[in-house]
Amino acid sequence: MKLSRRTSWFLTAFGVWSMIIWTTFVKNLWKDSGNQAFVNGDHSQPTAFFWIHLLLAVTSFLLGIAVGTIGLRGLRGLRATRRTPATATD
Repeated sequence: MKLSRRTSWFLTAFGVWSMIIWTTFVKNLWKDSGNQAFVNGDHSQPTAFFWIHLLLAVTSFLLGIAVGTIGLRGLRGLRATRRTPATATD
């Protein structure tokens, strides 16, 4: 299956965006200014809120990597077809 240049760039950008957003989310979850992620701010006692949101973030981060990889492979495939001269068949 071939992806268009626009689709490949979109998937790559979405993957990068997803990695940035979810990394920031996990950093903010760890800071926990509202005492929702940890019992009394004690990082040795995470709550269910923390585990659920960490699972959400890790899953979304991995999906972002997968989508970004598909986009990059699409871009590399387009670059490879542009370099290879078309051969005429007799």
